[in-house]
Amino acid sequence: MATTRTENVGPVIMGLNKQNGQLRGQTKAASVQSASATPGKPLGPSQSPAGAPQDGGGIKFGDDWKRNLKLPPKDNRVRTSDVTATKGNEFEDYCLKRELLMGIFEMGWEKPSPIQEESIPIALSGRDILARAKNGTGKSGAYLIPMLERIDLKKDHIQALVLVPTRELALQVSQISIQIAKHLGGVKVMATTGGTNLRDDIMRLDETVHVVIATPGRILDLMKKGVAKVDKVQIMVMDEADKLLSQDFVALVEDIISFLAKNRQILLYSATFPISVQKFMAKHLQKPYEINLMEELTLKGITQYYAYVTERQKVHCLNTLFSRLQINQSIIFCNSTQRVELLAKKITQLGYSCFYIHAKMMQEYRNRVFHDFRNGLCRNLVCTDLFTRGIDIQAVNVVINFDFPKNAETYLHRIGRSGRFGHLGLAINLITSDDRFNLKTIEEQLITDIKPIPGSIDKSLYVAEFHSADCEVEEVEE
Repeated sequence: MATTRTENVGPVIMGLNKQNGQLRGQTKAASVQSASATPGKPLGPSQSPAGAPQDGGGIKFGDDWKRNLKLPPKDNRVRTSDVTATKGNEFEDYCLKRELLMGIFEMGWEKPSPIQEESIPIALSGRDILARAKNGTGKSGAYLIPMLERIDLKKDHIQALVLVPTRELALQVSQISIQIAKHLGGVKVMATTGGTNLRDDIMRLDETVHVVIATPGRILDLMKKGVAKVDKVQIMVMDEADKLLSQDFVALVEDIISFLAKNRQILLYSATFPISVQKFMAKHLQKPYEINLMEELTLKGITQYYAYVTERQKVHCLNTLFSRLQINQSIIFCNSTQRVELLAKKITQLGYSCFYIHAKMMQEYRNRVFHDFRNGLCRNLVCTDLFTRGIDIQAVNVVINFDFPKNAETYLHRIGRSGRFGHLGLAINLITSDDRFNLKTIEEQLITDIKPIPGSIDKSLYVAEFHSADCEVEEVEE
């Protein structure tokens, strides 16, 4: 295992390359806004994205500081009550540092979402939290804002640890935290995951690092080597906590906690919580504050359809969907890595730009695909369930289950890749005769209605007006 790293790469045109996951036809860049970061390397405001102010000081009492903010274009798309049903609080209500507020507003976050309203004041008080909220409703901000507020720049040790289950999510969270902290005057953020050179991590931890965002195996390795000193960590966050407490990770997480001080604060965030969470909570959390914003499981604003097809008809059906839907960006899920590569090749042969990503690819290529897709260099991404956890790409408005998932939890995480932060989205499921029982079971468990696909889908269900600076992609050719 080793550290995740991504470079700030431009639109390198690549042909059919089985290794790198980037299969494309002619495509025009869709400017999806994203910070570029180099996880694994401590970053501060001096390395903020181009055009961002690079100094964290100079703010004087009485300055009209909001006037000088470099705000993104205002997002006027329709949002659902998952993110709009708030108590009316403002970010200023939480007595945050002004420099942190500047980073929040320059992210385009105007007001706290419901999960942020519930979490931020409790997390700032130092209390443990067990929070359940839907995908795409602002969970990352709910823990990053109080975590960054509590970083003491006078101390040069690791003060906060964020655990996530996938390398791509570590990349994303590190980019967000770097953007929010860019005015704070020197917060050093490091992402460390499996897949790259361990020696690089060891060298970087020899410098000042305040925040580590990591997958469990890599950070535990660094702890056992005595390189990552976490005995003074005051706050540990577990994002996608249900996955981190599954059999794949729970033993690693238990080991990690054994290295922490007994008076640390633990924050757990997820959309679903299995029974195993109760046992973990009783053992490691001190009178946790419980937040549950999940009265219903599926996201509002995501319209769900199924198309009943044979296996041989799937590619033809997908081709028809591409020609008829107005896709900003789409994510297409398969149930195996082999099917991902075969489908990506088919889509490219049909003349559509397409990337693919799965866990068996080299980390360098996974980073490149994730970075380029996030930046809008391709419209369609074919992937396995690697991409179901926490990945937040605002331009994705269509999710297609080319292979229908086996359980409700996977289905919920997959369709949650569209309709991010209360926006509208579309989920289309290609159902064979073998899937019909799974379809019925998932509908019952999620208390949702997946309808037969109509001959024509109303664009207002999944297409919203974008500013010219947001996401413009080429029209799909028939």
